[in-house]
Amino acid sequence: MDFPFELHVALRYLLAKRKQAFISVISFISTLGVTVGVMAVIIALAVMTGLQQELRDRILGSNAHVYVFKPGGIADYHAEAKKLLAVPHVVGAAPAIQGQGLLSVAQQTVPVQIKGIDPALEPQVTDITRAMQRGSVSQLAPPPDGGPDGILLGTDLAAKLGVQIGDAVSLLTAEGTLTPFGMSPRKRTLRVAGIFSLGLFEFDSTYGFVSLDVAKRLFGKDQVDLIQLRVDDIFRAPDIARSITATLGREYLTEDWAAMNKPLFSALWLEKIAISLAIGLIVMVAALNIVTSLILLVMEKQRDIAILKTMGTSARSVTAIFMLQGLVIGLVGTSTGAAAGYVLCRVLDRYKLIRVPVDVYQVSHLPFTVLPFDFALVVITAVAVCFVATIYPSRQAARLDPAQALRYE
Repeated sequence: MDFPFELHVALRYLLAKRKQAFISVISFISTLGVTVGVMAVIIALAVMTGLQQELRDRILGSNAHVYVFKPGGIADYHAEAKKLLAVPHVVGAAPAIQGQGLLSVAQQTVPVQIKGIDPALEPQVTDITRAMQRGSVSQLAPPPDGGPDGILLGTDLAAKLGVQIGDAVSLLTAEGTLTPFGMSPRKRTLRVAGIFSLGLFEFDSTYGFVSLDVAKRLFGKDQVDLIQLRVDDIFRAPDIARSITATLGREYLTEDWAAMNKPLFSALWLEKIAISLAIGLIVMVAALNIVTSLILLVMEKQRDIAILKTMGTSARSVTAIFMLQGLVIGLVGTSTGAAAGYVLCRVLDRYKLIRVPVDVYQVSHLPFTVLPFDFALVVITAVAVCFVATIYPSRQAARLDPAQALRYE
């Protein structure tokens, strides 16, 4: 197969043997440096992207996309939900009542966040139905025999209390009942109707769901606190939230998932940039290795360069020879590192090989997600850095004076 003259000479220098084996070793080390650098950057970007997407999916599965409030509460949530469903891009609406209490079983007492929901509408805005491990959301309905009302508990909360489906728990709320001896905290016995796992430790360890009617009795309310909305595009949630206030009036107060979790995702984005820049220095070190190897090659091949010039090879061709040599090192190292990084990310993500404390990181293992844009950006940047590294040695080779190089030969 015919190669261009410059590429042919560049490959001969790269694959030098015997007396020039030292040059091949230096070239191999340079290629290995590029490979390791590109692989490290791809893995770092994949783990930070995976964490962002995993946490976002779990947060959006546990929470609604937009919350709508009205001063003083919402009396007729059916009418308000119908009105909000008419807003463009809103695909689900469900009411909610929020409160706090203490759950106790035997000698075990833990704080709990109580959320009153409509079992028929809640699946429109959260993934509670899919998250049920035992029992079902429909079992929150009042029992026909007049027994205790139901409550859904997260897996970690149920494990902490040591309860199963059908067990009775006592819920104590701050809203008291007036007695001859003053205000007494309100205590109610509930039945564990289901156990869910939303995948977010914050929810699975602290949340309990009850029906709206039960929540109203527990907290002494006659209306719901807010209406939860799900939209068809999570990235347009801030715009949709603003449009609700602009369309329906300023008495509607809104808050979207992006604003509620802005500190978390801002911190993850900053970590992604910082880690990428730090590990990207490996590629810069590899580029310096390419400069070193080419300078050594120019010093080693001064006689060859002088002979090529005396035979009519132009300075431009000499420059191209050494640029192609550095570019081959960059292309081989980049392609090998990119392929190895991608395969390693797929294996680590599929088999969940790196485990982390779920109570600290909200996930049980490190997820790896390689985005096409990140992958292409790393590959293009690495090749560009390797190409820039060839400019100085190549120009020095082109400036070599044949007479000076052959004076003592």
